Amino acid sequence: MKIAESVIVITGGGQGLGRAMATYLAAKGGSLALVDLNEERLQETVELCEKAGGKAKFYLANVTDESAVEETFASIKADFGKISVLINNAGIMRDGMLLKVKEGKLVDRMSLSQWQSVIDVNLTGVFLCGRAAAGIMAEDGNGGVIINISSLSKAGNMGQTNYSATKAGVAAMTVTWARELGRYHIRCAGIAPGFIGTEMVAQMRPEILEGLVKQVPLRRIGQPEEIAQTAAFIIENDYVSGRVLEIDGGARI
Repeated sequence: MKIAESVIVITGGGQGLGRAMATYLAAKGGSLALVDLNEERLQETVELCEKAGGKAKFYLANVTDESAVEETFASIKADFGKISVLINNAGIMRDGMLLKVKEGKLVDRMSLSQWQSVIDVNLTGVFLCGRAAAGIMAEDGNGGVIINISSLSKAGNMGQTNYSATKAGVAAMTVTWARELGRYHIRCAGIAPGFIGTEMVAQMRPEILEGLVKQVPLRRIGQPEEIAQTAAFIIENDYVSGRVLEIDGGARI
C-alpha cells in the first residue's frame, strides 16, 4: 500500500509515539485522522503534520466508548472518503504490584480500578477501534491495514500485571485478525516497542534511565522515529501480516 494514497487513523495521536508516527507518515504524503482526548495536543499534532506536508484532522473521542468509536470512524469515512490504515496506539499505564506483604501482613494490592482502567483502554479500545475500521474497510472492498501497538512487556513484567496482560492480548488479537480478515484483503500486524525515548521516558530520573539502557544490548533507548519507520514498513510491504515486530534493540525483561 502506498502511504501517499492512504487515509491513516491513529489513536492516541496527540503525543508520544502517536505524534511521531503521524508526522513521519504525513511527510510521506499520508492523510492523517488523529483520535485522542486532549484537544490542545491534537491540534499541535495536526499543525506538525501539515507542516510536514500531509493533510490532517483531529477527532475527540474516548476509545473505550462503543458509540463514540462508531460515530468517530463514521465521521472519518465521511470526511476523507475512506479508511486505509488504522494504527491502534492509544494506551495507558497504571503500574503496581499485584500485592505487597509486610511482616506477614497484606498491606497493599493492585486495585480493581487499576486493572480495569488499563483493560478498558489498552484492550477494549483496541477491539472497538479495530472492529470499526475493519468493518469500513471490508464494506469498501479495497482492503486495508491494521497495526496494533503491543509492547516488550507482553512477555510479562514485574509491577505490570494489567499492562502486560493487555499487551499480550493485543499481540494475540493481531494474529487472530490477520487470519480472519485476510479474506477481505485486510492485513493486520503489530509493533512491540522496547524502551523508547518518549516524553515519559525523558522525564525519568537519570539512574532509572541508566538502568533501562543497561538492559538493551545496543546500549541505547530507541527513538520514536524508529517506531514510525516500522509502521511505514508494515504499510508499504503488502506481504506483512499476522506478525508482531519486536523493535527493542534486543532487550528482554
